[in-house]
Formats: sequence, C-alpha cells, structure tokens
Amino acid sequence: MEEHDYLAEKDEKLVALALENAGVYRFLVARYEQRLFRYIMTIAKITRADAEDILQTVFLKAYQNLNDFDPDLKFSSWIYRIAHNETISHLRRFRWHRTRNTELDETLAETLRSDSDIEQELSQKYRAAAVRLALQGLDGKYREVLVLRYLEDRDYREISDILKKPVGTVATLLSRAKRQLREKVAGEKFFTDVTHG
Repeated sequence: MEEHDYLAEKDEKLVALALENAGVYRFLVARYEQRLFRYIMTIAKITRADAEDILQTVFLKAYQNLNDFDPDLKFSSWIYRIAHNETISHLRRFRWHRTRNTELDETLAETLRSDSDIEQELSQKYRAAAVRLALQGLDGKYREVLVLRYLEDRDYREISDILKKPVGTVATLLSRAKRQLREKVAGEKFFTDVTHG
C-alpha cells in the first residue's frame, strides 16, 4: 500500500494492518497525537513536558495492547480511555492537579461561550479569561466532561466509554458542569477578580 492509502483507512483497519506490520502504527500515532496531547493538557493542567511523557506512555501502552482491541468498538474511544487512565495515574502519583496551571485551549472557551448565556453576562474584553479561569476552577470530573464534549467533540456514548460511566451519568455530569461553570462566571467576585487581576 502507498502512504496515502494508509491515510485514507479507518482506524480499525489500521489497527489490523499494524498487527501485521508494526510500521503502520505510525499512521495511528499521527492521527491522534495532537488531539490526545491537547486533551491531556486540558484535563490535567500540567507542563508540556509532563503531557508529552504521558502521551508517549499512552501510545506505547496502546501498541502493546493492540491485540486486545475489539474491532467492533471505536478505536478513538479506546485510545482516549488509555489517555484518561494514564493522565489520572499521573495526577495520583504526583498530585500536581491543584498547583499547576495551564492555558485552556481558546477553542474550548469559544465553544462554551456559544453554548451558554455567558456571552451576555461578561464584557467582550474579559469573557475568554473568565471562562478559562472558571473552567480551571471546576472539579476535575466536571472539567473533563466539558473538555471531552466541547473540545474533543465526543458524543455521550464515547464519553461513557472513555470515562467508564453510564450515559445517564455522563449527561448528569455535563449538566452539572455547565451549571457550575455558568455560576462561577456569573459570580460578582469572580468577575471582579478577572477584571482587576
């Protein structure tokens, strides 16, 4: 097969081909590298170097476990689940999630603003900063469902697969996360902190 043929293949086909020829795995890595890196950085609030280390471990573990992949499932959900587990393991080992800060991807801020009444509550100048700070202040379980849904554009079933939670629980977490985010942004003290910080 030519390189462009591999690029056009579905994930599940690439997995089967990678099991026969290890060199094909690089096409899966290329396809998911940026997305998983952004996901890890956003949910973990860690340094780029730590996120790169986690990402390397994710791809290594995924490769080592390709034989266990069920081709009837989505590869994207499977590899995001590995990324989720590795990120949580990293946070548990180092417990940096409360002390490290990372910039939130502006795409998420834009998506969240368009999905809520936040736009009417804050001035144009401080809106992105307010959403970014509010999101960083959310509990990790709420931040993660917002990231998966709005930044990673995952549907409820995929989020359920990644987080290993029932779809109903995902819907509840997402609803609570959006409500808490709106409350944080709408709070007068928060708005004052953003505009004078």
